[in-house]
This record gives sequence, C-alpha cells and structure tokens, in this order.
Amino acid sequence: MFYKIIPVLLLGLFFFSTNTLPNTNLNLTANRVTLETTSEAIYHSLNANNFILPSQESFIKAIEGFFKLKEKGKIQKEILTLIDFSKSANAQRMWVIDLATNTILYQTFVSHGRNTGNEFATKFSNVPESYQSSLGFYATAETYFGKHGFSLRLDGLEKGINDKARERAIVIHGADYVSESFIGKNGRLGRSLGCPALPIEISEEIIKTIQDKSCLFIYYPSKKYEKQSQLVS
Repeated sequence: MFYKIIPVLLLGLFFFSTNTLPNTNLNLTANRVTLETTSEAIYHSLNANNFILPSQESFIKAIEGFFKLKEKGKIQKEILTLIDFSKSANAQRMWVIDLATNTILYQTFVSHGRNTGNEFATKFSNVPESYQSSLGFYATAETYFGKHGFSLRLDGLEKGINDKARERAIVIHGADYVSESFIGKNGRLGRSLGCPALPIEISEEIIKTIQDKSCLFIYYPSKKYEKQSQLVS
C-alpha cells in the first residue's frame, strides 16, 4: 500500500513549494529543480503493473505539463495518458497512468497520421487537412458515436501546436488497422488522418477511463516543440 501513498505526498509537496515561493528568478529556478526532483521520484515509484515503463524523459515532460495544467484547472482527473512518438509504430507506445495510485493501467498500440511518417513519426502539424499528428498537451473531452464507433473528442491546449484539434476532428477511436495482425501483414501499424487511433478491442475501455478532463500528452524529442511550448522546459 505504501507505493499508493508516495505520489500523493509528492504531488502535495510540489504544489506547496510552487505556491509558497515568491515569484523571483531565483525561486523560479528552485521551482524547476523541485519539479524535476518530484517528477523523477514519481517515475521511480511507478507500479509498472506488468507493463514496460515509458522512457523517463517522456514521462518527466508529461508530468511537468500535467502539474501546470492541473494548477490552472485545465484538467481535473489524476489520469495521465502518454503517447511516445519517438518509438516505432510497431511498439506499444501509449500508456494510461493513474497518478492517484502511481499505477500503469494500460499500455497499447496507437497510430500516427499518414503524413507524419511510415513506421516512425517524423513530421507534425496543426494544419487542417495535413493528415499529420500534432504534438503536445490535450484535455480529453466528451464521447460520441461516429463513423469509427465510440470515440473521444480532444481539446488541444497549446496555441499554434495543437489548438486546431477540434477543427481537425482529431479524436481517439478504435481502428482495425491498429493491431498486431495488421503489423504482421503489412510490416507496420496502420495510419490515421491524424487521430491517435487504438486497437478496437480495448478502445472503449480506455476511452471511458480517460474521458472528461484528463491529461493527454503526445511526446516527441522536438527542439521546435520545446521552444514553442509553454508547458515544458
């Protein structure tokens, strides 16, 4: 049970530190050190739950934005979904993490846009009809039934990076091209029009877990993104 207490204590410590320090350059540096230390501690206390851990770098970036968005009230749940587009599409590169218990709930395949790359993602866009994936932080929104069945709308939270997600109809949905059998036949996972599509058999379960104001972060080691983003350093 102790591992369930650790993340709660660390989250409380971080928010106490950031809310009590005066707004000076020196203390902003101290805040970043506190955040990095807290994020690393949470990462090392993760309960993998028989899954493979995400990379430490992607997780720390995700937690950094999660803290900032939670403080601003942009997200409400203690659920973090992390997609790592630095990994092959043939790898299970999406994680759903319960930060209340510091437990990985799901790890699965996820698609990228057809113009983002073949097996590996390389290009990203916020432009409508680009058929590319967008990086950065999103808030999960409402569910609906569409042409792909039970689906989840996303609100991009980073201006110029992913804020056209609604306009572009970037949603989470299930797809038959997101499966090991598709990889076996085609040599790589199928691609979407920009949506992070999931395996059909698990998509509804994941959507119900992360819907309604949880945090989704799509990671890629992009200097351009880091320079543009206000949520990661």
